Amino acid sequence: MAQRDKSHLVVTGRRRTFDYTPIGGGGSGDPVAIPSDRAAHGAAIRSGLQAAEQDARSRRELNPVVVPDSIPGAYVVFESFPGVDLALKSLDPRGGSDHPELRSVHIEDVGGQLVEIATVFVPDGRMSYFLGRLDRYLASLGGAKPANMNLIERIQRVYLASVEALWTDSREDFPDEDNSVWWEVWLRYRDGKELSRLRIYAESSDIQVGRRALGFGTRTVVLVHASIQQLASAMDILDDIAELRQPHYPAEFLAGEDATTQSDFVQELAQRVTPANDGAPAVCVVDTGVHQAHPLLSSSLQPVDCHAADSAWPTGIDDDGHGTAMAGLALYGDLAAAINASDPVVLRHKLESLKLMPPPNKSNEPELYGAITASGTAAVETESPATSRVYSMAITAKSSLPSPGDLAKAVIGSPTSWSASMDALAAGRGVIEAANPGDGISFLGPADPDAHRLFVVCAGNVQIYDADHLTRSDVEPVQDPAQAWNVLTVGAFTNLDSLFDAPSDYDGWSPLASRGELSPFSRTSVSFNMKKWPIKPEVVMEGGNLAQSPDGKQLHPLDALSLLTTRAPGAFESAGSSRQLDTANATSAATAQASHLAAQIMAAYPSFWPETVRALIVHSAEWTSAMQERIDKIPGRRDKRPFLRRYGMGVPDVLRATRSATDALTLIAQDTITPFRDGVMREIHFHDLPWPTDVLADLGNTDVKLRVTLSYFIEPNAARRGWNGRYSYASHGLRFDVRRPTESNSDFEKRLNAKATEEEEERPSSASDTGDWLFGAELQRSSGSLHTDIWRGNAVDLAQRGVLAVYPVGGWWKDRSTRDQEDNEARYALIVSIETPGVDTDIWTPVATPLEVPTTIIT
Repeated sequence: MAQRDKSHLVVTGRRRTFDYTPIGGGGSGDPVAIPSDRAAHGAAIRSGLQAAEQDARSRRELNPVVVPDSIPGAYVVFESFPGVDLALKSLDPRGGSDHPELRSVHIEDVGGQLVEIATVFVPDGRMSYFLGRLDRYLASLGGAKPANMNLIERIQRVYLASVEALWTDSREDFPDEDNSVWWEVWLRYRDGKELSRLRIYAESSDIQVGRRALGFGTRTVVLVHASIQQLASAMDILDDIAELRQPHYPAEFLAGEDATTQSDFVQELAQRVTPANDGAPAVCVVDTGVHQAHPLLSSSLQPVDCHAADSAWPTGIDDDGHGTAMAGLALYGDLAAAINASDPVVLRHKLESLKLMPPPNKSNEPELYGAITASGTAAVETESPATSRVYSMAITAKSSLPSPGDLAKAVIGSPTSWSASMDALAAGRGVIEAANPGDGISFLGPADPDAHRLFVVCAGNVQIYDADHLTRSDVEPVQDPAQAWNVLTVGAFTNLDSLFDAPSDYDGWSPLASRGELSPFSRTSVSFNMKKWPIKPEVVMEGGNLAQSPDGKQLHPLDALSLLTTRAPGAFESAGSSRQLDTANATSAATAQASHLAAQIMAAYPSFWPETVRALIVHSAEWTSAMQERIDKIPGRRDKRPFLRRYGMGVPDVLRATRSATDALTLIAQDTITPFRDGVMREIHFHDLPWPTDVLADLGNTDVKLRVTLSYFIEPNAARRGWNGRYSYASHGLRFDVRRPTESNSDFEKRLNAKATEEEEERPSSASDTGDWLFGAELQRSSGSLHTDIWRGNAVDLAQRGVLAVYPVGGWWKDRSTRDQEDNEARYALIVSIETPGVDTDIWTPVATPLEVPTTIIT
């Protein structure tokens, strides 16, 4: 490969836009469950509806609490036949506050089969909506397709909802009946008084309501301490409860290790460091705070840039030490290399600190960490609104481990209030303090594309060390909020496989993970629903290794298998006498290094959007030889999915992320699309990229590689109401396609866009593709908000592939025209690279010259 000493090429003004209608279409086609006796089935549904209405009225009469403006009604459960989806749109007529409203949807395992459970709030007097449709169904049973068949014949039974019916997390996590615990209560938005009504009821019922709340537009989330019986009584009176979930508390942080060098080395390095200028990008370390006075950090972290999510918490100190350890890696990347070198160190980015965790000995009732994160970022940005920054967060929430085969897979990887907050913040949503004290914050809308944020979040660490560490990592899913769609989630691999410097007590011990393998600490998304939820982590970085005893029964982390970083003074140490260096490992250390890489990209290309920086990190990633060897053994694309969800796209590289070469060309387009209009698709983009057509054609059958990455940020819909159609989690989705070698532009457009074909004109037969996509559209290009794929083939075929399309797919923007989302614009970054390895040719200059890009070597 040639030296990477060229800039990437930014492409503008080469996009064609057309009105868009997708090819094909239609519904899911999933069957209803035709009952053997339709009349008896209808009668049973009627009985269930009437009993639910009467039972709710009887319970309400026994409850003495009166809450102003509360709407009397019943929470009714509709349970599907096994393997059949409910007709969710028919369960949610959306006629206003006096009509039935779908509140939550979840999946249960009933006898080994999937059953969909929907909870609908039906105001008093409005059960007629369902009874009327049932009457028409029964009256038309003589026909092959009775009226309302699609609604009625998907329902197996109907009954009054219990507290458990509103629980949308794993059944294994449902609280014990006898205990009062904290619940995450999701209130649906009706008139803005939902939280007030809950607090009024709580004051009369010995229920404790958390002081913070989080608003998502259609939902308000608050923590409530209550028993199951207390919540059941609240459901009798309050019409505002939409769903219940398990609170997610941050996991314990890694303990500090022994120092590996002395403070005189720190001082020597500090004298060689030139801090970044005032306008440089920043890594904001979201953690336990940072010890601002550390000699290696103080020149890059000003006191004014130290913040806390709670203004009462002290800033500039780190009582835990974890945040300071992350800061050293985020600022220097490889701190050991910097200390061991003798050259000047010129930094290109600076630090900020956001203390998200409370100091010790402070009362800290369970909080909604989405609200805390949002208020913290607001504090950071208020102080320095013009700074380009990446948020580095090595904090995750504890999560229970599902049983093998448990249908919790329907929940594993699904959004939470925290992960949805991260997605909303990334998409540029602002935050505002509530008007009433104690009501927390709400997100402002619509999203501001100029306020998009890049979050780099750790995948989380395994709970149990295991000699079979790959299997252990595959069954322990990434932790909240790392499943967020818009964040860059970082796992850990390791190249640390030497115990040369280990203490003598560990003679005979060996590294557990082989060089280039997944770190034994790292979690994965192998247990996610592979079609529905994003691939996490997207990349992996160095996270250290474990040492294994000769008999294989003991596993320990060691300094020799960890990374050198900065250390905060301990609780009983003075800053002047404490050791200043320590070691760190696991996905926290990997995340800090990834944020360092993101800041390097921001410094090299100040005009790049956060979604572009995220894309470049993933685009630059490659699998190690150890990873590649495992993946190559799997013949089918579909069977490669678990490995993709274990390793992501591999290990990113700063040179590949920031520089091209004569034989490795990277093109970048940043653009904006309007996905929908009037509930239908609106636009499709075709990018006519500058392409080294002649050079590639001259290379003939030489093997070459094309890589494409598409990155965008979605707006979240965090309510669990099926995540399909108008209930989709993502506001929109985008996909890409590449012109095939034998296609004309016209045929390419007609292959993707029904509107490109004239009335009564036959669509041309699709040109066959050549070469080989590593994943293909079905495997890699259909989940999350970042899609990447790699094509390998011959150069003459690649010469004809210089046109790429970007087009929308569904999302809740499309299906919620009443919310005035149909004209929303969506930004995206499209990255395309060509590599001709092993060939002495220049593909960069023929493209750079017409773009008028300087051909001088960058430094």
